[in-house]
Amino acid sequence: MKRIWTIVAVFCASSSFLQARRPNVILIMTDQQAAKAVGYAVNTDLRTPAMDRIASHGVSFHNAYCSFPLSGPSRAAMMTGLYAGESGIDRNEIPLPEELRKETLGELVSAAGYDCAYAGKWHVNTISLPAEQAFGFRNLKGNGDEGLAESAVAYLQEEHDAPFFLVVSFTNPHNICEFARGQRTPMADIGPKPRVSDCPKLPANFAVTPFDADVLQFEKRQNYSLYPTQNYSNDDWRQYLHAYYRLVEAVDGEIAKIVDELDRQDYWDNSVIIFTSDHGDGMAAHHWNQKTALYEECANVPAVICLPGGVRAGEITKALFNNGVDLMPSICDWTEAVMPAGRSGKSIRPVLEDSTQGQDFIVTETNFKQTAGSYGWMVRTKRYKYVLYDKGRYREQLYDMEKDRGEMHNLAVQEKYASIVAEHREILREWLEEHPGPERWLHKRFIP
Repeated sequence: MKRIWTIVAVFCASSSFLQARRPNVILIMTDQQAAKAVGYAVNTDLRTPAMDRIASHGVSFHNAYCSFPLSGPSRAAMMTGLYAGESGIDRNEIPLPEELRKETLGELVSAAGYDCAYAGKWHVNTISLPAEQAFGFRNLKGNGDEGLAESAVAYLQEEHDAPFFLVVSFTNPHNICEFARGQRTPMADIGPKPRVSDCPKLPANFAVTPFDADVLQFEKRQNYSLYPTQNYSNDDWRQYLHAYYRLVEAVDGEIAKIVDELDRQDYWDNSVIIFTSDHGDGMAAHHWNQKTALYEECANVPAVICLPGGVRAGEITKALFNNGVDLMPSICDWTEAVMPAGRSGKSIRPVLEDSTQGQDFIVTETNFKQTAGSYGWMVRTKRYKYVLYDKGRYREQLYDMEKDRGEMHNLAVQEKYASIVAEHREILREWLEEHPGPERWLHKRFIP
Protein backbone atom coordinates (compact mmCIF):
# COMPACT_ATOMS: atom_id res chain seq x y z
CA MET A 1 0.00 0.00 0.00
CA LYS A 2 2.83 2.37 0.86
CA ARG A 3 4.33 1.78 -2.60
CA ILE A 4 0.98 2.63 -4.26
CA TRP A 5 0.77 5.93 -2.41
CA THR A 6 4.36 6.68 -3.40
CA ILE A 7 3.49 6.10 -7.06
CA VAL A 8 0.43 8.33 -6.72
CA ALA A 9 2.53 11.04 -5.09
CA VAL A 10 5.13 10.84 -7.85
CA PHE A 11 2.39 11.00 -10.53
CA CYS A 12 0.78 14.04 -8.90
CA ALA A 13 4.15 15.73 -8.56
CA SER A 14 4.96 15.06 -12.20
CA SER A 15 1.51 16.35 -13.24
CA SER A 16 2.12 19.53 -11.26
CA PHE A 17 5.50 19.82 -12.92
CA LEU A 18 3.96 19.46 -16.39
CA GLN A 19 1.30 22.02 -15.46
CA ALA A 20 4.00 24.43 -14.35
CA ARG A 21 5.91 23.93 -17.58
CA ARG A 22 3.04 25.13 -19.73
CA PRO A 23 3.82 28.73 -20.62
CA ASN A 24 1.79 31.77 -19.83
CA VAL A 25 0.44 33.43 -22.96
CA ILE A 26 0.36 37.21 -23.24
CA LEU A 27 -1.27 38.72 -26.33
CA ILE A 28 -0.78 42.46 -26.90
CA MET A 29 -2.85 43.94 -29.73
CA THR A 30 -3.23 47.29 -31.39
CA ASP A 31 -5.94 48.36 -33.84
CA GLN A 32 -5.38 49.49 -37.43
CA GLN A 33 -1.59 49.26 -37.37
CA ALA A 34 0.12 48.34 -40.63
CA ALA A 35 3.16 46.06 -40.68
CA LYS A 36 5.41 48.87 -41.86
CA ALA A 37 4.28 51.23 -39.06
CA VAL A 38 6.87 50.02 -36.54
CA GLY A 39 10.42 51.05 -35.86
CA TYR A 40 11.79 47.53 -36.11
CA ALA A 41 10.56 47.46 -39.73
CA VAL A 42 13.23 50.12 -40.35
CA ASN A 43 10.72 52.94 -40.59
CA THR A 44 12.57 56.13 -39.71
CA ASP A 45 9.43 58.30 -39.62
CA LEU A 46 8.48 57.08 -36.15
CA ARG A 47 9.94 55.64 -32.97
CA THR A 48 8.47 52.55 -31.29
CA PRO A 49 10.95 51.53 -28.59
CA ALA A 50 8.49 49.28 -26.75
CA MET A 51 7.47 47.35 -29.87
CA ASP A 52 11.14 47.16 -30.83
CA ARG A 53 11.93 45.65 -27.43
CA ILE A 54 9.29 42.99 -28.00
CA ALA A 55 10.80 42.25 -31.41
CA SER A 56 14.26 41.92 -29.85
CA HIS A 57 12.90 39.09 -27.66
CA GLY A 58 11.03 37.23 -30.40
CA VAL A 59 10.58 36.23 -34.01
CA SER A 60 9.16 38.93 -36.31
CA PHE A 61 6.93 37.92 -39.21
CA HIS A 62 7.51 39.59 -42.55
CA ASN A 63 4.44 37.90 -44.05
CA ALA A 64 1.73 38.04 -41.40
CA TYR A 65 -1.74 38.92 -42.66
CA CYS A 66 -5.12 39.46 -41.07
CA SER A 67 -7.96 37.17 -42.12
CA PHE A 68 -10.19 40.16 -42.95
CA PRO A 69 -9.09 43.84 -42.96
CA LEU A 70 -11.86 45.08 -40.67
CA SER A 71 -12.02 44.96 -36.86
CA GLY A 72 -15.10 42.85 -36.15
CA PRO A 73 -14.47 40.05 -38.67
CA SER A 74 -10.73 40.00 -37.93
CA ARG A 75 -11.20 39.73 -34.17
CA ALA A 76 -13.96 37.16 -34.56
CA ALA A 77 -11.56 35.01 -36.60
CA MET A 78 -9.01 35.24 -33.78
CA MET A 79 -11.55 34.18 -31.19
CA THR A 80 -13.35 31.46 -33.19
CA GLY A 81 -10.71 30.13 -35.59
CA LEU A 82 -13.21 30.59 -38.42
CA TYR A 83 -13.12 32.77 -41.50
CA ALA A 84 -15.80 35.44 -41.77
CA GLY A 85 -17.57 33.52 -44.52
CA GLU A 86 -17.82 30.50 -42.20
CA SER A 87 -18.91 32.25 -39.01
CA GLY A 88 -21.17 34.80 -40.72
CA ILE A 89 -19.35 37.63 -38.92
CA ASP A 90 -18.42 39.45 -42.10
CA ARG A 91 -18.85 43.04 -40.93
CA ASN A 92 -18.82 45.00 -37.68
CA GLU A 93 -21.55 44.68 -35.04
CA ILE A 94 -22.51 41.08 -35.88
CA PRO A 95 -22.92 38.99 -32.69
CA LEU A 96 -21.31 35.60 -32.28
CA PRO A 97 -23.69 32.80 -33.29
CA GLU A 98 -24.98 30.91 -30.27
CA GLU A 99 -23.27 27.67 -31.31
CA LEU A 100 -19.84 29.40 -31.20
CA ARG A 101 -20.15 31.14 -27.86
CA LYS A 102 -18.77 28.18 -25.90
CA GLU A 103 -16.04 27.49 -28.44
CA THR A 104 -14.20 30.80 -28.28
CA LEU A 105 -10.48 30.94 -27.62
CA GLY A 106 -10.98 32.12 -24.05
CA GLU A 107 -13.37 29.25 -23.26
CA LEU A 108 -10.99 26.67 -24.73
CA VAL A 109 -7.92 27.92 -22.86
CA SER A 110 -9.89 28.34 -19.65
CA ALA A 111 -11.07 24.73 -19.91
CA ALA A 112 -7.41 23.71 -20.21
CA GLY A 113 -6.76 25.08 -16.71
CA TYR A 114 -5.57 28.59 -17.53
CA ASP A 115 -6.65 31.76 -15.81
CA CYS A 116 -7.88 33.94 -18.68
CA ALA A 117 -8.15 37.71 -18.49
CA TYR A 118 -8.99 40.39 -21.06
CA ALA A 119 -8.34 44.13 -21.01
CA GLY A 120 -9.42 46.64 -23.64
CA LYS A 121 -11.20 46.56 -26.97
CA TRP A 122 -13.15 43.37 -27.69
CA HIS A 123 -15.30 44.31 -30.71
CA VAL A 124 -16.65 40.87 -31.47
CA ASN A 125 -20.00 42.63 -31.66
CA THR A 126 -19.78 44.63 -28.41
CA ILE A 127 -16.94 47.15 -28.20
CA SER A 128 -15.99 45.83 -24.73
CA LEU A 129 -16.57 42.42 -23.15
CA PRO A 130 -20.28 42.39 -22.25
CA ALA A 131 -19.91 41.25 -18.62
CA GLU A 132 -17.43 40.84 -15.77
CA GLN A 133 -16.90 37.26 -16.96
CA ALA A 134 -17.50 36.54 -20.64
CA PHE A 135 -16.29 34.16 -23.34
CA GLY A 136 -13.94 32.49 -20.86
CA PHE A 137 -12.24 35.75 -19.81
CA ARG A 138 -12.27 37.82 -16.65
CA ASN A 139 -12.93 41.38 -17.76
CA LEU A 140 -10.13 43.57 -16.39
CA LYS A 141 -11.08 46.78 -18.20
CA GLY A 142 -13.31 47.82 -21.08
CA ASN A 143 -12.47 49.65 -24.28
CA GLY A 144 -10.22 52.70 -24.03
CA ASP A 145 -6.46 53.13 -23.91
CA GLU A 146 -6.31 55.31 -20.79
CA GLY A 147 -5.55 53.11 -17.79
CA LEU A 148 -5.47 49.98 -19.94
CA ALA A 149 -1.77 49.25 -19.49
CA GLU A 150 -2.11 49.85 -15.76
CA SER A 151 -4.88 47.26 -15.51
CA ALA A 152 -2.67 44.74 -17.30
CA VAL A 153 0.31 45.52 -15.08
CA ALA A 154 -1.84 45.03 -11.97
CA TYR A 155 -2.89 41.63 -13.29
CA LEU A 156 0.73 40.65 -13.98
CA GLN A 157 1.57 41.58 -10.39
CA GLU A 158 -1.05 39.24 -8.96
CA GLU A 159 -0.15 35.83 -7.53
CA HIS A 160 -0.95 33.18 -10.12
CA ASP A 161 -1.44 29.58 -9.01
CA ALA A 162 -2.02 28.43 -12.59
CA PRO A 163 -0.62 29.54 -15.94
CA PHE A 164 -2.51 32.47 -17.40
CA PHE A 165 -3.67 33.81 -20.76
CA LEU A 166 -3.79 37.61 -20.80
CA VAL A 167 -5.06 39.70 -23.72
CA VAL A 168 -4.36 43.44 -23.74
CA SER A 169 -6.16 45.10 -26.65
CA PHE A 170 -5.44 48.76 -27.41
CA THR A 171 -7.52 51.00 -29.68
CA ASN A 172 -4.85 53.15 -31.29
CA PRO A 173 -3.72 54.00 -33.91
CA HIS A 174 -7.42 53.62 -34.88
CA ASN A 175 -7.98 57.28 -33.99
CA ILE A 176 -6.62 58.10 -37.45
CA CYS A 177 -10.24 57.65 -38.55
CA GLU A 178 -11.29 60.62 -36.45
CA PHE A 179 -8.29 62.64 -37.61
CA ALA A 180 -9.22 62.06 -41.27
CA ARG A 181 -12.68 63.47 -40.55
CA GLY A 182 -11.23 66.56 -38.91
CA GLN A 183 -12.28 65.42 -35.43
CA ARG A 184 -10.37 65.27 -32.16
CA THR A 185 -8.39 62.09 -31.61
CA PRO A 186 -10.17 60.85 -28.45
CA MET A 187 -7.54 58.52 -26.98
CA ALA A 188 -4.27 60.30 -27.73
CA ASP A 189 -2.92 63.83 -27.99
CA ILE A 190 -0.94 64.09 -31.21
CA GLY A 191 0.18 67.66 -30.58
CA PRO A 192 -0.13 70.77 -32.77
CA LYS A 193 -0.41 70.58 -36.52
CA PRO A 194 3.14 70.56 -37.92
CA ARG A 195 4.52 72.31 -40.96
CA VAL A 196 4.24 70.18 -44.06
CA SER A 197 8.02 70.29 -44.43
CA ASP A 198 8.24 68.46 -41.10
CA CYS A 199 5.82 65.70 -42.16
CA PRO A 200 6.77 62.33 -43.66
CA LYS A 201 7.26 62.17 -47.40
CA LEU A 202 4.61 60.52 -49.52
CA PRO A 203 5.16 56.77 -49.98
CA ALA A 204 6.72 55.43 -53.17
CA ASN A 205 3.40 53.71 -53.97
CA PHE A 206 1.28 56.82 -53.42
CA ALA A 207 -0.17 56.75 -56.94
CA VAL A 208 -3.23 54.80 -58.03
CA THR A 209 -1.74 52.70 -60.83
CA PRO A 210 -3.36 52.32 -64.30
CA PHE A 211 -4.19 48.64 -63.78
CA ASP A 212 -5.43 48.87 -60.19
CA ALA A 213 -8.90 47.43 -59.48
CA ASP A 214 -11.27 50.27 -60.29
CA VAL A 215 -13.95 48.92 -57.93
CA LEU A 216 -11.94 50.36 -55.02
CA GLN A 217 -12.39 53.94 -56.21
CA PHE A 218 -16.08 53.20 -56.77
CA GLU A 219 -16.47 51.93 -53.20
CA LYS A 220 -14.60 54.92 -51.82
CA ARG A 221 -17.08 57.31 -53.42
CA GLN A 222 -20.03 55.67 -51.64
CA ASN A 223 -19.22 56.84 -48.10
CA TYR A 224 -17.59 60.20 -47.48
CA SER A 225 -17.50 59.63 -43.70
CA LEU A 226 -15.33 56.54 -44.12
CA TYR A 227 -13.24 58.02 -46.93
CA PRO A 228 -13.04 61.79 -46.34
CA THR A 229 -9.66 61.79 -48.10
CA GLN A 230 -11.16 61.74 -51.61
CA ASN A 231 -10.17 65.35 -52.24
CA TYR A 232 -6.97 65.36 -50.17
CA SER A 233 -4.03 67.30 -51.54
CA ASN A 234 -0.54 65.87 -51.32
CA ASP A 235 0.07 68.09 -48.30
CA ASP A 236 -3.08 66.74 -46.63
CA TRP A 237 -1.79 63.20 -47.07
CA ARG A 238 1.52 64.11 -45.49
CA GLN A 239 -0.32 65.56 -42.51
CA TYR A 240 -2.31 62.32 -42.35
CA LEU A 241 0.87 60.25 -42.19
CA HIS A 242 2.29 62.50 -39.49
CA ALA A 243 -0.84 62.01 -37.36
CA TYR A 244 -0.86 58.26 -37.96
CA TYR A 245 2.71 57.88 -36.80
CA ARG A 246 2.08 59.99 -33.69
CA LEU A 247 -0.85 57.72 -32.82
CA VAL A 248 1.38 54.67 -33.19
CA GLU A 249 3.94 56.30 -30.94
CA ALA A 250 1.24 57.10 -28.39
CA VAL A 251 0.13 53.48 -28.12
CA ASP A 252 3.76 52.37 -28.04
CA GLY A 253 4.18 54.52 -24.94
CA GLU A 254 1.33 52.62 -23.27
CA ILE A 255 2.72 49.26 -24.33
CA ALA A 256 6.05 50.28 -22.75
CA LYS A 257 4.42 50.12 -19.32
CA ILE A 258 3.60 46.45 -19.90
CA VAL A 259 7.02 45.67 -21.35
CA ASP A 260 8.62 47.23 -18.28
CA GLU A 261 6.63 44.83 -16.07
CA LEU A 262 7.60 41.89 -18.28
CA ASP A 263 11.21 42.90 -17.67
CA ARG A 264 10.75 43.37 -13.91
CA GLN A 265 9.31 39.89 -13.44
CA ASP A 266 11.20 38.28 -16.33
CA TYR A 267 8.03 36.94 -17.91
CA TRP A 268 10.10 36.44 -21.05
CA ASP A 269 11.48 33.27 -19.48
CA ASN A 270 8.19 31.38 -18.97
CA SER A 271 5.73 32.96 -21.40
CA VAL A 272 4.74 33.03 -25.05
CA ILE A 273 4.36 36.75 -25.75
CA ILE A 274 2.60 37.83 -28.92
CA PHE A 275 2.31 41.29 -30.43
CA THR A 276 0.07 41.98 -33.42
CA SER A 277 -2.77 44.12 -34.80
CA ASP A 278 -6.23 43.29 -36.12
CA HIS A 279 -5.56 44.94 -39.53
CA GLY A 280 -3.61 47.77 -41.07
CA ASP A 281 -4.37 51.18 -42.57
CA GLY A 282 -4.05 52.54 -46.09
CA MET A 283 -1.27 54.91 -45.00
CA ALA A 284 -1.73 57.02 -48.18
CA ALA A 285 -0.60 54.15 -50.43
CA HIS A 286 -2.65 54.28 -53.65
CA HIS A 287 -4.46 57.30 -52.13
CA TRP A 288 -6.13 54.98 -49.60
CA ASN A 289 -7.11 55.58 -45.99
CA GLN A 290 -9.02 53.21 -43.72
CA LYS A 291 -8.85 49.43 -44.26
CA THR A 292 -11.11 46.85 -46.05
CA ALA A 293 -9.11 46.94 -49.30
CA LEU A 294 -6.60 44.13 -49.86
CA TYR A 295 -3.60 46.41 -50.31
CA GLU A 296 -0.52 45.35 -48.33
CA GLU A 297 -0.87 48.34 -46.02
CA CYS A 298 -4.35 47.13 -45.00
CA ALA A 299 -3.83 43.35 -44.87
CA ASN A 300 -0.17 42.92 -43.88
CA VAL A 301 0.07 43.30 -40.10
CA PRO A 302 2.87 43.44 -37.54
CA ALA A 303 3.38 40.15 -35.72
CA VAL A 304 6.03 39.12 -33.23
CA ILE A 305 6.02 35.90 -31.21
CA CYS A 306 8.42 35.58 -28.32
CA LEU A 307 9.18 32.02 -27.24
CA PRO A 308 9.99 31.20 -23.61
CA GLY A 309 13.61 31.72 -22.75
CA GLY A 310 14.33 33.92 -25.76
CA VAL A 311 14.60 31.10 -28.29
CA ARG A 312 15.32 32.62 -31.74
CA ALA A 313 15.21 36.11 -30.23
CA GLY A 314 15.60 38.89 -32.78
CA GLU A 315 15.07 36.69 -35.83
CA ILE A 316 12.85 37.50 -38.82
CA THR A 317 10.86 34.86 -40.67
CA LYS A 318 9.18 34.96 -44.07
CA ALA A 319 6.81 32.14 -43.13
CA LEU A 320 3.17 32.85 -43.96
CA PHE A 321 0.97 33.50 -40.92
CA ASN A 322 -2.74 34.34 -40.83
CA ASN A 323 -3.08 36.09 -37.48
CA GLY A 324 -6.84 35.44 -37.54
CA VAL A 325 -7.54 31.75 -38.08
CA ASP A 326 -4.00 30.62 -37.19
CA LEU A 327 -4.04 32.29 -33.78
CA MET A 328 -6.43 29.85 -32.10
CA PRO A 329 -4.60 26.63 -33.10
CA SER A 330 -1.27 28.23 -32.16
CA ILE A 331 -2.37 29.26 -28.67
CA CYS A 332 -4.20 25.96 -28.16
CA ASP A 333 -0.96 24.20 -29.12
CA TRP A 334 1.05 25.99 -26.44
CA THR A 335 -1.64 25.73 -23.75
CA GLU A 336 -2.69 22.13 -24.57
CA ALA A 337 -6.27 23.31 -25.05
CA VAL A 338 -8.52 21.12 -27.18
CA MET A 339 -9.32 22.57 -30.59
CA PRO A 340 -12.94 22.23 -31.74
CA ALA A 341 -13.67 20.44 -34.99
CA GLY A 342 -14.02 22.27 -38.27
CA ARG A 343 -11.20 24.79 -37.88
CA SER A 344 -8.77 25.05 -40.78
CA GLY A 345 -6.10 27.34 -39.34
CA LYS A 346 -2.59 26.03 -38.69
CA SER A 347 -0.49 26.31 -35.55
CA ILE A 348 2.58 28.46 -36.09
CA ARG A 349 4.42 26.67 -33.26
CA PRO A 350 6.22 24.10 -35.51
CA VAL A 351 7.52 26.92 -37.71
CA LEU A 352 9.01 28.68 -34.69
CA GLU A 353 10.22 25.72 -32.65
CA ASP A 354 11.07 23.13 -35.30
CA SER A 355 11.87 25.46 -38.22
CA THR A 356 9.35 23.80 -40.52
CA GLN A 357 8.48 25.68 -43.70
CA GLY A 358 4.89 26.30 -42.79
CA GLN A 359 1.98 26.88 -45.15
CA ASP A 360 2.21 27.18 -48.92
CA PHE A 361 -0.50 29.84 -49.00
CA ILE A 362 -2.93 31.79 -46.85
CA VAL A 363 -6.19 33.54 -47.72
CA THR A 364 -7.64 36.88 -46.66
CA GLU A 365 -11.28 37.77 -47.33
CA THR A 366 -12.98 41.14 -47.55
CA ASN A 367 -16.24 42.81 -48.47
CA PHE A 368 -17.49 46.38 -48.67
CA LYS A 369 -20.86 45.90 -46.99
CA GLN A 370 -20.29 49.25 -45.28
CA THR A 371 -20.48 50.88 -48.72
CA ALA A 372 -21.68 49.21 -51.95
CA GLY A 373 -21.13 45.55 -51.07
CA SER A 374 -18.27 44.38 -53.29
CA TYR A 375 -16.38 41.20 -52.35
CA GLY A 376 -12.69 40.40 -52.55
CA TRP A 377 -10.18 37.63 -51.80
CA MET A 378 -6.42 37.51 -51.49
CA VAL A 379 -4.29 34.41 -51.99
CA ARG A 380 -0.77 34.95 -50.67
CA THR A 381 1.72 32.30 -51.76
CA LYS A 382 5.40 32.32 -50.90
CA ARG A 383 6.32 34.65 -53.76
CA TYR A 384 3.12 36.05 -55.22
CA LYS A 385 -0.01 37.79 -54.09
CA TYR A 386 -3.18 37.21 -56.09
CA VAL A 387 -6.21 39.43 -55.50
CA LEU A 388 -9.68 39.00 -56.98
CA TYR A 389 -12.60 41.40 -56.62
CA ASP A 390 -16.07 40.42 -57.76
CA LYS A 391 -16.60 43.27 -60.21
CA GLY A 392 -15.02 46.08 -62.16
CA ARG A 393 -12.09 46.51 -64.51
CA TYR A 394 -8.78 44.88 -63.59
CA ARG A 395 -10.48 42.95 -60.83
CA GLU A 396 -7.67 40.37 -61.00
CA GLN A 397 -4.37 41.42 -59.52
CA LEU A 398 -1.04 39.59 -59.34
CA TYR A 399 2.05 41.01 -57.65
CA ASP A 400 5.57 39.69 -57.20
CA MET A 401 6.13 40.23 -53.48
CA GLU A 402 9.90 39.85 -53.83
CA LYS A 403 10.20 42.65 -56.40
CA ASP A 404 7.08 44.77 -55.93
CA ARG A 405 5.94 44.93 -52.31
CA GLY A 406 4.31 48.29 -53.09
CA GLU A 407 1.96 46.66 -55.64
CA MET A 408 2.72 49.03 -58.48
CA HIS A 409 2.86 46.50 -61.35
CA ASN A 410 -0.19 44.31 -61.84
CA LEU A 411 1.24 41.24 -63.56
CA ALA A 412 -2.21 39.79 -64.21
CA VAL A 413 -2.51 41.96 -67.33
CA GLN A 414 0.65 40.42 -68.83
CA GLU A 415 0.26 37.30 -70.94
CA LYS A 416 3.53 35.77 -69.76
CA TYR A 417 2.10 35.47 -66.22
CA ALA A 418 -1.11 33.76 -67.37
CA SER A 419 -0.07 30.37 -66.00
CA ILE A 420 0.76 31.81 -62.57
CA VAL A 421 -2.58 33.63 -62.50
CA ALA A 422 -4.31 30.35 -63.41
CA GLU A 423 -2.51 28.52 -60.58
CA HIS A 424 -3.70 31.08 -58.04
CA ARG A 425 -7.24 31.03 -59.41
CA GLU A 426 -7.28 27.28 -58.83
CA ILE A 427 -6.00 27.69 -55.27
CA LEU A 428 -8.83 30.11 -54.56
CA ARG A 429 -11.41 27.89 -56.25
CA GLU A 430 -10.36 24.88 -54.14
CA TRP A 431 -10.24 27.01 -51.00
CA LEU A 432 -13.81 28.16 -51.57
CA GLU A 433 -14.84 24.53 -52.01
CA GLU A 434 -13.18 23.57 -48.72
CA HIS A 435 -14.57 26.47 -46.69
CA PRO A 436 -18.32 26.33 -47.16
CA GLY A 437 -20.33 29.26 -45.96
CA PRO A 438 -23.73 30.81 -46.60
CA GLU A 439 -22.56 32.65 -49.74
CA ARG A 440 -19.78 30.40 -51.07
CA TRP A 441 -21.93 29.15 -53.92
CA LEU A 442 -22.25 32.77 -55.02
CA HIS A 443 -18.58 33.60 -54.65
CA LYS A 444 -17.26 30.75 -56.81
CA ARG A 445 -18.92 32.13 -59.92
CA PHE A 446 -16.76 35.25 -59.75
CA ILE A 447 -13.55 33.32 -60.43
CA PRO A 448 -12.64 33.84 -64.11
